[in-house]
Amino acid sequence: MIRGFGSDNFSGVLPEVFKALEEAAYGHQHSYGEDIYSEKAESRFREIFGGDIEVFFVYNGTGANILSLSAFTHSYEAIICAETAHINVDECGAIEKQNGCKLLTVPTFNGKLTTGLITNHLHDFGNQHHVQPKIISLTQCTELGTVYTCEELKEICDYAHAHGLYVHMDGARLSNAIAHLGCNPQDITRNAGIDVLSFGGTKNGMMFGEAVIFFNTSVAKEVKYLRKQYMQLHSKTRFIAAQFLAILKDGLWLKSAAHANRMARMLANEAAKIPGIRITQEVEGNEIFAIIPREKIKALQKECFFYVWDENASEVRWVCSFDTTENDIIEFVNLLRKEIC
Repeated sequence: MIRGFGSDNFSGVLPEVFKALEEAAYGHQHSYGEDIYSEKAESRFREIFGGDIEVFFVYNGTGANILSLSAFTHSYEAIICAETAHINVDECGAIEKQNGCKLLTVPTFNGKLTTGLITNHLHDFGNQHHVQPKIISLTQCTELGTVYTCEELKEICDYAHAHGLYVHMDGARLSNAIAHLGCNPQDITRNAGIDVLSFGGTKNGMMFGEAVIFFNTSVAKEVKYLRKQYMQLHSKTRFIAAQFLAILKDGLWLKSAAHANRMARMLANEAAKIPGIRITQEVEGNEIFAIIPREKIKALQKECFFYVWDENASEVRWVCSFDTTENDIIEFVNLLRKEIC
């Protein structure tokens, strides 16, 4: 069976991460983030994203998003997000249950919000009968594999702040976005006006763990209590921090993401040459969305697993990762030609 393209969560762990975990396994360190690994990892994040930030390590992406959004909202307030957003589709109503906020969703063609789309939810401020919009959640890369430019993010953040709203970035695949844009990490986060970032590690070669980075630190003093309540405080935090130290060293996080992006472009370019396949979104990160003949999907999945994204449209999603090889691509493309042509 060909190695699948189901998700970058399917991939293993970078060798450098395994080595870092092994090294961190020996000896004693203070718990709950008061260890040397956490201190060094926080310092490294400050070198990358700026000195005046607050960093909190958590277990997973859902936890990172809940912590980020809850820091800025009350249960009577609302979060504006794309209809396809992970917090809306793939987190089992976690933010609604844990925080009580209502999600105000926006249909999009390519997963990206705009000020025009956001405007539709900016009304009834001060009306006690309506939830109050408080924060906008953007995903970078989006759930459709597209990437916000620095200019697009700045426009949204300026617009949000002018209306008294905050902006959260779900950066589960932020590394892929930065690798695509070739920009300074600060340009699509703090300099654009992002208030809080969920920074992903798991999809980019870590075993587990994410980081929540506050650029707007006005709420940060309350976050340690929220993290504990949401069961995201890892007692042996050094094992999250050590992994981040490994991937942030010598730009490994960007090299791994850039490789995944290249593999995705290669797969998209080759698949697009096959009659009966249509790529539906710009391939800017490590995800490819394609419409393929419906009757061929099950046979293909038996040989190489991937997910169906939109069953009605016969649209599927292929995801590449840090360990996807050119040979993986060639084998899969040959399978596509065999089954579809």
